[in-house]
Parts: sequence; structure tokens; C-alpha cells
Amino acid sequence: MSMLERPSQEQRSRSRRQSPVLRVLLIGAALALAFLVGIAFAQTLDERPEEGGTVTSVRTLTPLSQQGPVRTVTVTVTAPP
Repeated sequence: MSMLERPSQEQRSRSRRQSPVLRVLLIGAALALAFLVGIAFAQTLDERPEEGGTVTSVRTLTPLSQQGPVRTVTVTVTAPP
């Protein structure tokens, strides 16, 4: 049969009968693959290392010594008359 000839009625009905079976098999394989990928993802989440948690550090800082001022200035403001 050349590419330009139309398929006979028998050939068309045979391909139609196989099509639903093939479609069901492909859908089943896709669902199985999605299920396996989901299981692999869940195992990856379960096996990841646990975080170390929160660590709190408490330190007391001692103040530096301060020197007295070199010079003091007093400013007096009076109200205008």
C-alpha cells in the first residue's frame, strides 16, 4: 500500500480497536511514573538532614571607662524684656 492510498475499512477498524487499549496503557504508565516520582520526592524530604535548631548566646558587655570633660561651658539664656 502506498502512502497516497486510503486505508481499507478493515485496517481502519483494527487501528481504532487498538487505539483505546494503547491509550489506557499510556495513561497507566504516566500515572505510575507520577506515583513513583511522588514517592521519590517524599523520601528525599524525609532523608534530608535536620536543622540544628535555635542557638541563643547571652553576653554581658562591660562599659568602657570614661574620662571627665576637658572643659565645661555654662550657657544662660534670659527672656527678652
